[in-house]
Amino acid sequence: LRSYLRDESSRLRRLRRFYEKVQALHQDPKASVDNPLLAFSLIKRLHSDWPNVIYSDEATRNTQALHAGLREVEQELPGTEDLDGAARALMRLQDVYALSVKGLANGVFQRAGPPPLYSPGRRVSLSADDCFHVGKVAYDTGDYYHSIAWLEEAVSLFRLSYGSWNLEDRSSLEDALDHLAFSYFMAGNISHALSLSREFLHYDPSNQRVSRNVAKYKKLLETGMGARGRWDWQGCHGLPPPPSPPHALLGPLSPQPAPERLLHLSCSYETNSSPYLLLQPAKKEMVRIQPYVALYHDFITDAEAETIKGLAGPWLQRSVVASGEKQQKAEYRISKSAWLKDTADPVVRALDQRIAAVTGLDLRPPYAEYLQVVNYGLGGHYEPHFDHATSMKSPLYRMKSGNRIATIMIYLSAVEAGGSTAFIYANFSVPVVKNAALFWWNLRRNGNGDGDTLHAGCPVLAGDKWVANKWIHEHGQEFRRPCSADPQD
Repeated sequence: LRSYLRDESSRLRRLRRFYEKVQALHQDPKASVDNPLLAFSLIKRLHSDWPNVIYSDEATRNTQALHAGLREVEQELPGTEDLDGAARALMRLQDVYALSVKGLANGVFQRAGPPPLYSPGRRVSLSADDCFHVGKVAYDTGDYYHSIAWLEEAVSLFRLSYGSWNLEDRSSLEDALDHLAFSYFMAGNISHALSLSREFLHYDPSNQRVSRNVAKYKKLLETGMGARGRWDWQGCHGLPPPPSPPHALLGPLSPQPAPERLLHLSCSYETNSSPYLLLQPAKKEMVRIQPYVALYHDFITDAEAETIKGLAGPWLQRSVVASGEKQQKAEYRISKSAWLKDTADPVVRALDQRIAAVTGLDLRPPYAEYLQVVNYGLGGHYEPHFDHATSMKSPLYRMKSGNRIATIMIYLSAVEAGGSTAFIYANFSVPVVKNAALFWWNLRRNGNGDGDTLHAGCPVLAGDKWVANKWIHEHGQEFRRPCSADPQD
């Protein structure tokens, strides 16, 4: 685009010079004819110079170069799925962090009270067209809870700029009013749908479809029918009924643990009886006793984290989740992941040795899975889930090494806001701590799943979250984490 603007600017400067030259020559029309030299140059210009200017292919060449540049990178540009996914990410952040849509449109990440949840170094606002697109994504899926909030903001911004034309806008005030009116109708607010449709007709009085809608709304109000009355919505608005309003990812908070339950939490240097850790003990912070969750600070170095991210980068693909006996993509897990064998690089092998030393568990194949590297981008999240299998049909059992007994999750990057690991039933969360490793037992000593390990990856509000997961299985750990004398443990 910069190259195109430079070339077009040069062309327009030459065109202006030609115009100014002609204007200067012919300020006195009579002299243009009387002077034979001026007369000749005028005749020449009218015969050949003007056609050269008018039919010059320079503008076409500049445009063709711009198109060619686009074609070179077109395959790498975001697609419809990416754009709609980004819009859904904004709605997810709106819900989970209770953010105001008006605030988001103004570049402010504001909750109900001060201070803001996140204050970017440079404040960026959304345009009316941006808000319209987010609302339209919600509208197209019948999610009128979100479409109303975003389309309201789009309408408000379009009203402020009505009559001006923006190169990048694909929608208009009329589009926003049209979609917002139907959203309100589906939400049961017929009188407001009528008001918005009348405003639409103020700008486009000849639109027959909206005129029919106005008549329908008036009739429904007169007869007292609710918004779920069956009638034919003419045009492209045949949509499913709206879902229930969404809820925040973590739900209502339960009471915090009593102070006496936190007394046993401590920080310590741990060698775990491992020669590997004698000279450099692990920095262990006990986060919770039940479920057992520990955070190991400075578990890896910056260089090791960058190496792992670099190894995984070319192999990243949309993350999948276990569904019955298969694995598939799901909206409740938005991330990209790759798997690294310990043979991929000495850093990966050294990391496996460190994990084995800290946990005291056997990571030799098939007792542990490969290292999974995960990248969470804009609004990336993972809704509440267990790491261990809850069904014998789970793909996890294909390794024939039992269920996932433990998880260790290494934070390869810092994030500016969001991205915490939240343990739902246990009611606590662990923020992202760069280069630290979070460890917990998924199974109790009797082999049953620990229900308190239900956890979620909160949406990334700002930044880029990278983690590496190592899942360790039951088999091979029989003498490293033996059963308890109490079958209930």
